Amino acid sequence: MADESSRIPDAEWEVVVANVPVVSVDLVVKHDGGLLLGRRENEPAKGEWFVPGGTVLKNEQLTEAVQRVATTELGCDVRIRDELGAFEHFYDTSDVEGVESKHYVAHGFVVEATGAITPDDQHAEFRVFEPPFAELHPYVARYAERVEWP
Repeated sequence: MADESSRIPDAEWEVVVANVPVVSVDLVVKHDGGLLLGRRENEPAKGEWFVPGGTVLKNEQLTEAVQRVATTELGCDVRIRDELGAFEHFYDTSDVEGVESKHYVAHGFVVEATGAITPDDQHAEFRVFEPPFAELHPYVARYAERVEWP
């Protein structure tokens, strides 16, 4: 299991983000017959409607990361319904000062919330988008295409 105290110091994290892909999990949240997205407050993809997600910590299993991200970003636990596999995300922006781009290798999971959802400081708000989906961020659209919707 991951140890939250083992997070990388900012200066070292800058070197990592500048030089290697970041391994992450993305939560494709099925909610009220649609896809729950949050409007991002931080880079990359600031201002975009996007799935909740986060970096996988050292010694953390992917499913553990899903639950940690759900608790942090949604304020509740989730039930994993499906694994979508790995996706690559390339951004021309970054949340790390001094780094102009970010590359993720994101592992997508279809999940359902098991409690009330409350936005964190990374999301201005949450909204449910119903199929057929129009004008989703291209990376979100790739996830949505792989999910069976009611």
